[in-house]
Amino acid sequence: MSDIYNLVKKIRFVSQDRKIVFVHGKFNILHPGHLRLLKFAKDNGEFLVVAIDNYTDTEGLLEAEIRLEAVQHSMFVDYAFILDIDVMTFLEELKPSVMVKGSEHENQYNKETNVLKLNGGKLIFSSGDIRFSTISLLQDEFKVLEHSNIKKMTSYIDRHKIDSKKILTILERFKDLNILVIGDTIIDEYITCEPLGMSQEDPTIVVSPISSNIFLGGAGIVAAHSVGLGAKVDFFTVLGNDNYAHYVKDKSKEYDINAHIYVDTSRPTTLKQRFRANKKTLLRVNHLKQHHIDIEMQDKIFNDIEKMIYDKNLIVFSDFSYGCLPQRLIDKITEIGLKNNIMLVADSQSSSQTGDITKFKNMSLVSPTEREARLGVSDFESGLIVLAEKIRKKSNIKNVFVTLGSEGVLIHANNDKNNEDEWITDQIEALNTNPKDVAGAGDSFLISSSMSMATGASILESAYIGSIAAACQVGRVGNIPLSISEIKKEILK
Repeated sequence: MSDIYNLVKKIRFVSQDRKIVFVHGKFNILHPGHLRLLKFAKDNGEFLVVAIDNYTDTEGLLEAEIRLEAVQHSMFVDYAFILDIDVMTFLEELKPSVMVKGSEHENQYNKETNVLKLNGGKLIFSSGDIRFSTISLLQDEFKVLEHSNIKKMTSYIDRHKIDSKKILTILERFKDLNILVIGDTIIDEYITCEPLGMSQEDPTIVVSPISSNIFLGGAGIVAAHSVGLGAKVDFFTVLGNDNYAHYVKDKSKEYDINAHIYVDTSRPTTLKQRFRANKKTLLRVNHLKQHHIDIEMQDKIFNDIEKMIYDKNLIVFSDFSYGCLPQRLIDKITEIGLKNNIMLVADSQSSSQTGDITKFKNMSLVSPTEREARLGVSDFESGLIVLAEKIRKKSNIKNVFVTLGSEGVLIHANNDKNNEDEWITDQIEALNTNPKDVAGAGDSFLISSSMSMATGASILESAYIGSIAAACQVGRVGNIPLSISEIKKEILK
């Protein structure tokens, strides 16, 4: 009974006195009927608790942990757990305001009714109206990467005599890298919606949210990509004092990232919500503050970095202009990195806000989009090569990759380490012919190219590996860390 008491105590604590609705069942494969039931239940209260039956002897039933994970992805559910005791015993302790069952139980004897009435609750039944598409179809875009959509860059390989065996050797060297990633962490939430049509009152698209998937984004996914590709990673970032900060900490442990997290109570952890329907993003909502961290926190971060800088091969600045990387801190880290002969690379994203890639000086590589490049040098007329050269000269950059979305990437680089005047320009076209989500392309491209360079690969080989990584990343929805196996699979096919 103590376990039941502690569970109920926890639920009541997190519900914060909101009206509790309770649902109980197997939920073997989450289908439209389940979603209708969960939505109906949430509409009848404020805090939805779902108990998953811990059956183990039923043929065709998935493991309870798998069924629990599926239910937790529903945005209607506030708390879900595996129930391994009698539901009536649990009901007596929980005392929910409402319990919801499917409409097929309405004309049957329901033993829960009396227990609920004794505690002022009631039993109601799902409305049963049909609304949602098949959940498996809606969730497929978050699953397996479709390698068939990634084409081979034959002309580039032939032009520069790229050798697959050498590329595989480069990938094997990733495990020897020790990387420091610093920058703004973002929580990316993808809210899958069912489109209902056009509002009759005004020209507004109406959708109904079905499920929510949360991913580690921003500098966090850059760190996760690094680990997924084999490196050891120290990750420095600033978060708010909120539940999303706990999510970042948990994900960092899951991905084996050595995270150094600094809490700034003056800002929330940055959240970007994408509302999607029919595999298209309808709207993005950003929850953030962009002011710089204070001098005291800057000094704390720098002092902690200074203590561990000696064994690093690569420092990655992943900047989203949200305040984690003020110019003063960038300059101090850059100075100590150069002093210790550590390779430095940077990306300063400004897809929907201001940013300046040229604030990063003396980098081995920067990878702005065309818009970010033009913002950096205030040039909205020149051609791409002129643009890349202006960035190189303004900030003393060794190599510039201008990412061009569906047009791929422009390479403006020094191909001869012994001759600073040996500059080349080339382009790699976008390799994924049917991208699902382009949001993570730049992060995956930068880290994969940078890691390749850090192992001694040429700039052309590094761009090749980065392009393959980006093609893999955009082949699925959401920020899922890259793995060395999927990159190898593309190299070998």
